[in-house]
Order: sequence, then structure tokens, then C-alpha cells
Amino acid sequence: MNDVVDALDAAAGTTCLVGAGGKKTTLYALADRLDRAVLTATVRIPIFDREVAAVRVTEAPVAALDEITAGEGDEPTGDAESRGGAESFPLGLVPERERDDRYRGYDPAVVNEIGAAHDGPVLVKADGARTRLLKAPNEREPQIPASADRVVPVASAGAVGEPLTAETVHRPERVAAITDAAVGDEITPELVGRVLAHEEGGLKGIPGGATAIPLVNAVDDADDEAAAREIARVVHERADVPRVVLARMIEGEIVDVIE
Repeated sequence: MNDVVDALDAAAGTTCLVGAGGKKTTLYALADRLDRAVLTATVRIPIFDREVAAVRVTEAPVAALDEITAGEGDEPTGDAESRGGAESFPLGLVPERERDDRYRGYDPAVVNEIGAAHDGPVLVKADGARTRLLKAPNEREPQIPASADRVVPVASAGAVGEPLTAETVHRPERVAAITDAAVGDEITPELVGRVLAHEEGGLKGIPGGATAIPLVNAVDDADDEAAAREIARVVHERADVPRVVLARMIEGEIVDVIE
């Protein structure tokens, strides 16, 4: 199982990415490999136009999707965004350009509607982390649509060995609270595994019927791999998940799948 689509079981349905340390990179890798993928968000997302064939900024995403899919048999004319049809996929759907560098996300209920209307895979950024390598959500996070088929909690192997502070961790006080650690402690594989496996951490807000598949990203060398394998061991000890995926998503590579 050396393909990211197979490892994350993302070929169909709605796949949501949460956590920190590789959500966007993983979403873009999936979108590039999937047929007729829709990429969207329930939280803010940086401008990602270069990662997809077309982006539609609209408060009526289902209507936009219907328009595009209705033209899939047409002869291609003009650019992908203007002509619609198959050449528009992977397709980005967002409600508003909030600033020059980011889009706003949809309410999770709207993403439910997108998933119901689209017969291809839907990929969702459902959490924010401000480019940190590890996080635990606050009371308003994550924003996972009820229709999610799978949720991928992400953490970076690069967090191991760093201090549990805001430079590396988004909401370090929340991470400390759910792992019996203290802000400033050294981040260990045990701590990362406990965050990914915790119902107030990586497993928070997962809908009934959805499958959680944790991903340990940035497994770049032998030391990272050893740490990632220990993280996976801790996750399997503490949570009922089918597998933990070890990856180097900057290269779109699966290092191993620990079942």
C-alpha cells in the first residue's frame, strides 16, 4: 500500500484532514491523484489555485458543481475555469476570498450538500494550525461535516524533540492538558501518539460511521521513521483505528502503513 489514495482510503466519498503538520500538502497530493476530485474547506485555507485545475468562488457551490458536471461531455474551449466540464477537475470550491492570501471556508452543512451532490471524491480542510507541527483543538474545533466518510488526523514527526511551546505547537496548553504534560516539556513520540489517539485531540468530533486514519507526516530520515513507528505504536495502543500512515507528503510518498 504505497499510494497515498489507497493508504488513506480516499478514492471515494468525503475525506477530511485535521491536526497539524501536513494537511494542505496531503490534500493537494490527493487532489492530484484522484479522478474528478473536489477540494474545499470548512475553515480558512490559503489560496490554492495553483494546486487545482479551477477554483469557483461561490456561495452556491452545488449549483456551480452542477453547471460544471453538466458540461463534461462538451468540447473543451477556453481555460478550465471558464469552460467547466472534466477539464475543471480537480475543482476548488470556496465561498469567499477573505484576504489576498486566503479563502474562507463553508459551513460544514454546506460541505454535506457538496458531498451529496458530487459523485466523485470530496477533500476537506477541516481544521487550522497556523503552520505548526502538532495541535489539539479548542472547543470550536475541528469543523468536520457530519457526512464525512473518513477523517485523517495529522501530526508531523518533526515535532519530536522540540519543546512543547507555541513555536512548534498550535494550542500547546491544550496538548499539555490532554497528555498530562507541561508547556515547555520536550515533545516525545509518546506525547504525539497520545494526541493523535485522544478523543479531545486527533479523534475529536469524528462523526459516527466515519473512519479515522492517523497520518504521521515529515518522515524524512531514519530518526524520523523510528519516532513515527513509536507514534504509531502508541496510537494503536490507545485507539481503535485500522492503520497509521507514515509519509513524506512533500514528496507525495508513503513510507509505511502500520496496521
